Amino acid sequence: MTTSADETLREQPDWRFLMRRPAHFLAFGFGSGLMKKAPGTWGTVAAYPLFFALHALGVGGWWLAALCLPLFVFGVWICDVTGKALGVHDYGGIVWDEIVGVLLVLAFAPATPVGWLLAFVLFRAFDIVKPWPIRWLDARVPGGFGVMIDDILAALFALAAQAAIWAALH
Repeated sequence: MTTSADETLREQPDWRFLMRRPAHFLAFGFGSGLMKKAPGTWGTVAAYPLFFALHALGVGGWWLAALCLPLFVFGVWICDVTGKALGVHDYGGIVWDEIVGVLLVLAFAPATPVGWLLAFVLFRAFDIVKPWPIRWLDARVPGGFGVMIDDILAALFALAAQAAIWAALH
């Protein structure tokens, strides 16, 4: 998350802020983004109940990956609306990007606890470290698209690492 010098938090987000608009509630990952420590990690955790519900309905693989596209487009809007309301375009508590990113990684994770855990660890690692070009985009692309795109790239890096790890093990 990069905050420019001209961005000032207009209000401290809380449950009242989240309940004001559904976009805020979703952007904050159903409230998980309100966590003071590691909101991105908590946002990633918040994706798992959604993933397990979709998994139970048989939505996985390419179907889940395809679902990530409208979730991404919707995320551009909700993250933009919430960032503008806060006055900070990529406030740390905005975690819809983590939800969509990890769902994309989970789409191709082996359907085992180890597969789901590895998807989590790889996605968080790439989202935190932000290797090039992720960090470059994070610093330069504004608005809701900027919030979302770096996590999709982190997901793509995690997918590549996940595929390499599982190929090496089998």
